[in-house]
Amino acid sequence: MRILWRLDIGRILLTAFVILFFAFMLLPIAVVVVVSFTKASFVAFPIPGWSLRWFWRIFEYQPYVDSLLVSLEIAFGATAVSCLLGVPAALALARSSSAWASMIMTFLLSPLSMPMIVIGFAALFFLSQIGVGVSFTALLIAHTTVCLPYVLRTVAATYRDMARSYEEAAALLGANPLQVFWHVVLPLIRPGIAAGSLFSFLVSFDNLPISYFFGSPETLTLPVVMLSYMEHQFDPSIAALSTLQLLLAVVGLLIVDRLYGIDKMTAAG
Repeated sequence: MRILWRLDIGRILLTAFVILFFAFMLLPIAVVVVVSFTKASFVAFPIPGWSLRWFWRIFEYQPYVDSLLVSLEIAFGATAVSCLLGVPAALALARSSSAWASMIMTFLLSPLSMPMIVIGFAALFFLSQIGVGVSFTALLIAHTTVCLPYVLRTVAATYRDMARSYEEAAALLGANPLQVFWHVVLPLIRPGIAAGSLFSFLVSFDNLPISYFFGSPETLTLPVVMLSYMEHQFDPSIAALSTLQLLLAVVGLLIVDRLYGIDKMTAAG
């Protein structure tokens, strides 16, 4: 009876901990979403009434629109370049037992273990030294640096778990290496590419530390403009923008889930 009583107490405590953990994580997000629909001119909870005025404010305030376009261009560009570099690198390194392959993989994944602010400062110094300076190209290079590991890791995990027999069977049937890749390997690693691309896009789109170092009138991203806006005023338009960013992440996840399934994405990660 004592053992059963201890097990029941343990389950109750574990359930309470899980509930409190998720409440701690989700309640602030829920408050931000609710505040974005307030009709008041200030941030307050509970809200005095419901309105969409702050969502219209996003499109009325031109710096928001301009920076949103820059953020989307950088995010799509960094994701595309990361796929172009990360997929071949993952295929070349994932199954290699060479010490050099392990060293290169560790080097390419190293941005995951480094503070973003350090990467941003180092990228600004290096790119300025080689003449790129503060520009759209420099911002794209810096974002690609931190996005590449996500594509590389997910694709490498997917390719490493794929049976070699598929490629061997295709080769025995007369397929050349390009045909093996296009008709056999690529369809099987698509979940990894999709997961890596989603993570890459979201990391780039929401990135502030790196984007802050490369801020200029032509390269201001949405997080940088939001930070600058909050330094002078703090109205519910910030909450509305945060809600749209959350919606973008959820929609992207649902699209990938519909195409490939969350279970495949989890296996790839």
